[in-house]
Amino acid sequence: MQPSTPFGEDSSKVAEDAIKLGSPLDLTDAEIVTRATFKGQKSRDAPSISLPHQQAEQVGHIALDIGGSLIKLVYFSPEDRGSDDGAAGDASRDHSTGGRMHFVKFETSAIDQAIEFILAKGLHQLQARSHSGRANRVRVKATGGGAYKFAEALQERLEVLLEKEDEMQCLVIGCDFLLKAVRHEAFTYEKQQAHFSRWNADSELYPYLLVNVGSGVSMIKVTGNGQFERVSGSSMGGGTFWGLCRLLTRVRAFDEMLELSMQGDNSKVDMLVGDIYGNRDYSSIGLSASTIASSFGKVVSSDKELEDYSPADLCLALCRMVSYNIGHLAYLNAKRYNLKRVFFGGFFIRGHPYTMDTLSFAIQFWSKGEMAAMFLRHEGYLGALGAFLKAHPMTPSSATTPVPDPRKVRARFTERFSMGAPISGGQVSGPAFSDMDEKVSWVEKFVRLGEAAASQAAEVESADWIEDLHLQWSSEAASDTPEAGLEAPLGELLEASPRVSRMNMHVGVLHYDPSCEYFPLLADPVHYTPDTQDINKDREEMGYWLGAMQEGLSTLVAKASASEHNKPGAQRRAAAFAKAFTAHLTKVQSVPGAYGELGLADVFEMREECLREFGFTDVYRMDKDRENTTALEVLPDLLRELDTLDPHARLTALVEGVLAANIFDWGARECVELYRNGTILEIYRKARTTLAKRPWRVDDFEGLKAAWFAKGQQSQMGPGDVPRSPFKRVIMFVDNAGADVVLGMLPLARELLRGGAEVVLVANSQPAINDVTAPELRRVLEAAASCCPVIAAARESALKALEANDGRMPPLEGLPPRIRSYAHLQELEGTASGSSSSQHAPFPRQARLYVVGNGQGSPCLDLRRVPDTLADATIGADLVILEGMGRAIHTNLRTRFKCPSLKLAMIKNARLASRLFGGQTYDCLCMFEAPATPAA
Repeated sequence: MQPSTPFGEDSSKVAEDAIKLGSPLDLTDAEIVTRATFKGQKSRDAPSISLPHQQAEQVGHIALDIGGSLIKLVYFSPEDRGSDDGAAGDASRDHSTGGRMHFVKFETSAIDQAIEFILAKGLHQLQARSHSGRANRVRVKATGGGAYKFAEALQERLEVLLEKEDEMQCLVIGCDFLLKAVRHEAFTYEKQQAHFSRWNADSELYPYLLVNVGSGVSMIKVTGNGQFERVSGSSMGGGTFWGLCRLLTRVRAFDEMLELSMQGDNSKVDMLVGDIYGNRDYSSIGLSASTIASSFGKVVSSDKELEDYSPADLCLALCRMVSYNIGHLAYLNAKRYNLKRVFFGGFFIRGHPYTMDTLSFAIQFWSKGEMAAMFLRHEGYLGALGAFLKAHPMTPSSATTPVPDPRKVRARFTERFSMGAPISGGQVSGPAFSDMDEKVSWVEKFVRLGEAAASQAAEVESADWIEDLHLQWSSEAASDTPEAGLEAPLGELLEASPRVSRMNMHVGVLHYDPSCEYFPLLADPVHYTPDTQDINKDREEMGYWLGAMQEGLSTLVAKASASEHNKPGAQRRAAAFAKAFTAHLTKVQSVPGAYGELGLADVFEMREECLREFGFTDVYRMDKDRENTTALEVLPDLLRELDTLDPHARLTALVEGVLAANIFDWGARECVELYRNGTILEIYRKARTTLAKRPWRVDDFEGLKAAWFAKGQQSQMGPGDVPRSPFKRVIMFVDNAGADVVLGMLPLARELLRGGAEVVLVANSQPAINDVTAPELRRVLEAAASCCPVIAAARESALKALEANDGRMPPLEGLPPRIRSYAHLQELEGTASGSSSSQHAPFPRQARLYVVGNGQGSPCLDLRRVPDTLADATIGADLVILEGMGRAIHTNLRTRFKCPSLKLAMIKNARLASRLFGGQTYDCLCMFEAPATPAA
């Protein structure tokens, strides 16, 4: 990225610098952070986006969306981060200064609070500097009607440059970006169940209607990137609801109004069809007795005064009235312009179930199921985010500029959740944490208050509805088609409903890395999903796995504390981690959709992120170091033993060794018991002589052997002979540290190297339980090289090749380098990664052994997002090996590749073994698959 020049104070310099500041943000490793904890912070923010590689001095602006009811603020704060897993020889990133994009909201009537917040945070004094080194005035990108109304106050008090942006354009830019960047952004809502949608191409997204519900309502037809038209609107919006509620109930806060409506019964206020027709349906036109015939119509014939009505009933009646009219108007505009998708944005909805139900049913009913209302998890920040992106676009916004399709953009973003998510749902709620001790104290206080509230709720008879609602969600989870509910008359969702919980949309931390993309060797990247089991559609399965994680927390807490020598501070942080993660698990299970559509792999990763949030970066570090050392001591003897076997017996022993060594998994409850009852060498020897012997539960070994040995090699080789490998470059995804990688995968990699192949070992970039990381693996290889000339020579050759290629992973010898553009990646990769030998150059003169990080810190593997260093390694690759239960069973079991693949794992969970394979604990998987046939 070219350096940007911040704005100067001279007006003639502003236009020139504006162009320079229009360069894209460096979004490498960006992430959404629910709660910021920067030094000197005076307020806890709503969700923020971390930009760890964005140079802070290149961002000299903040953004405001000032509506009639709310002010939304987006700003950037610097953050310092070190290099990632690429140290010690292989491709790496430089140490860089980055930051986070924060999101905060205020009521417009409290504009002074917003200004005081900006002053307290020092946002009006960002270190934007000119070429002369002189500090410049900060730019405020402002949109919304208030950008004009409050312009003078903002400029005078903050001494900033206020630049007004078009409101509609900002809304569309923000919405387009979120729909393309965030995997679980848009959802439909029906019967208290959220169903998430995503698009793999612009043709699937456009055209759509964006209904922005702020104080009023704007309806915008979006036909393509940067192409939009405001086609309609209404004065009856969020401000209408807020104002009438305030007059009728004396409640002042918007959120309090929404909560109050949850307790209401609108049939006490609204006139229903049944009130007119003697409690009978008007079936000839499809209206039930419970349909609202006239909002507030029952008040006309009542002798009651205002104080005689329940404020909760009034709130709900108002909510129904406003929501249904917005939904009906949205349908009419969508029908007029032939738009099938209708997205609702703005801060009016806020996860309110009656609002979403009413909007959804209105559009579904009137369109006869041909349209669907869709809601956004970042609903209120569209305008502010769009205004921010006007200065630093993350993706091209011009209608004439080619834009990566949503699938390619989405590969660069990952949403994660901090411990604040299950507690506040992104709401601003008091001062920021000044240090880790304050954060731990806050968690402890939250748990005490939560336990007290739960105890009180248990004494309230009406609290039973919570469990009933959970059961209803479970039984209706499969009802996700647009036609579901069409048989019900319109009034069923407009009648007085049983109380339901508000669906707090937890907006996590959006990690962004522009170098990430889909793994190029995926046979079907469009439909790829990593999870083997869909816990969102199987509530029983979700309950089992979340329960298993909860049960394993005691071991994890003990390990976390021990990793810092059981110091009191570490013990307290470990306990706080357990409480915070328990809150996550409870929320995931009790409010489906609150975090988006999380898969099992996402929840595993959430656990690791939660550990890191409480300062535990690698709780199994000591275990891994000890097990690596022990395994390396016996590696020479194992290699000598293997070298005495003939090639066929050696291949069998190598695969048995991988399966036996994969028993070492601190993430499996059954294996934790083994650790307590024996040493790792004892466990390995027993597993190798008993558990890993054929036949295996899934046994494709004969297919592997046929591919491994060329014709003529089947019977002509004796002990010590090494056949030439039929594979040129092999990508090997490794699993656990210790015996798993040292005594299992490393001997297999060595055999491929002896045959002349290049091997790319792929390990975690960040720690997760006892999985080996890329830096750890490099140290293991350095130690192994001291006793194995094959490994030593292959590592030396690889490091020289990296140095000669400016630190980048070189393609297989004889092939051109990968074009660093996703648009051309498949075209290049399609000619370079097939299994036909005619596509490859001759063998390199010396085998090479590379190590790359997978860009992740989870026990599972998501191939929707891998770093470009790994993508570079796929050029010329003709075999992919996935090892371990997390990478080959929990995820990617059914994944097919463009080249042959081998999946090796020991199944260490009885439920998983039974459900997927009809087997039992310690059964083994050896799955060898030919390249997938291209779809017709």
